[in-house]
Amino acid sequence: MIRIEYPSYPYRIREEEGREFIFDELRRQWTRLTPEEWVRQNFLQYLVQTMQYPASLIAVERELRLGELKKRFDILVYNRQHQPWLMVECKAMEVELDNSVLQQVLRYNIAIPVPFMIITNGHYCAGFEKQGHQLQPIEQLPVFTN
Repeated sequence: MIRIEYPSYPYRIREEEGREFIFDELRRQWTRLTPEEWVRQNFLQYLVQTMQYPASLIAVERELRLGELKKRFDILVYNRQHQPWLMVECKAMEVELDNSVLQQVLRYNIAIPVPFMIITNGHYCAGFEKQGHQLQPIEQLPVFTN
């Protein structure tokens, strides 16, 4: 597992008609504050503040196609050449990071190949580097140098 120390951040949260919304700084929009969204927002701040990944090279919740299916990835980081580099699948904190979560990010990797794949539920984070046809566990997120 990868150890994550989330930075503090002054999240903007509002309530509307009994539902909470959080302002997503990267997408520049209010979005429904679900348990998964809370994990996603914290992980985004970790990537930008702690890991120093350029916010301009991070895509959040965009559509991808798997054959006839339309899916949405959580976080995709591009390298400086604008090639997909790292994909993150976020789950709510109560969701166990089991093989089905890994299989989900591997399916997404068919549509958008990346060398690094991360799965997280906020408490735990696991990462993998694709080397040929093998997946190697990694102990920390890769440093953004590309």
